[in-house]
Amino acid sequence: MAHKSKRVKETAKFYDAEKKYTVDQAIEILKKCPPAKFDESVDISLKTGIDLRKSEQQVRGTISLPHGTGKNVILVVIAKGDKVKEALAAGADFAGHDELLEKIKNGWTDFDALISTPDMMREVGKLGKVLGPRGLMPTPKAGTVTADVAKAVTEVKAGKIEFKSDKHGVVNALVGKLSFAKEKLRDNVLTLVTAIARARPPTAKGHFLKSLTLASTMGPGLKIDLSSISEI
Repeated sequence: MAHKSKRVKETAKFYDAEKKYTVDQAIEILKKCPPAKFDESVDISLKTGIDLRKSEQQVRGTISLPHGTGKNVILVVIAKGDKVKEALAAGADFAGHDELLEKIKNGWTDFDALISTPDMMREVGKLGKVLGPRGLMPTPKAGTVTADVAKAVTEVKAGKIEFKSDKHGVVNALVGKLSFAKEKLRDNVLTLVTAIARARPPTAKGHFLKSLTLASTMGPGLKIDLSSISEI
């Protein structure tokens, strides 16, 4: 515990918890903080102004980050016949049907994304209790229910991510690794924030983007000045 408090004290020298920073300033601060022994993830938390009482006011969408997430995405494809070969050739980690469906039914979720061909969705749908809570259920809207499995696999592996608001109206998402160049992290942040702004539900009233925080795995959560992001 002493080690942790030392890190916290060291980190506290680099930023002001009350101050709002530009995205560039925040990235520079995160890079200056005492390093971890691994390549830390960089995430955003964006509080939206949706009305939480209205179920239709959910913020949801997909976006291909220009520089990927830096994360090695473990990808499963549920398909039959030639589609299995196509998926594996495109880079899927696992592809098939009965055996994988049985494995997932028994609680296996050691993967980051699931793609299904439309003809297999009836079977995949039965796994809602396992897949739903982990955000792994494929949907046509997210491009994860498709006959073009090769294209979907390539996009997900290249950094296509799905974002959605939680029960508090906050969108949490990975935007890259701390080892990324500042410009690449900035591009990813701006691309994602712009996509979230465009996903504003038509019935949402008032100010939509409330607050934005940028953080690394072991670093602080830095408040971002939203007015400094001209793209939104």
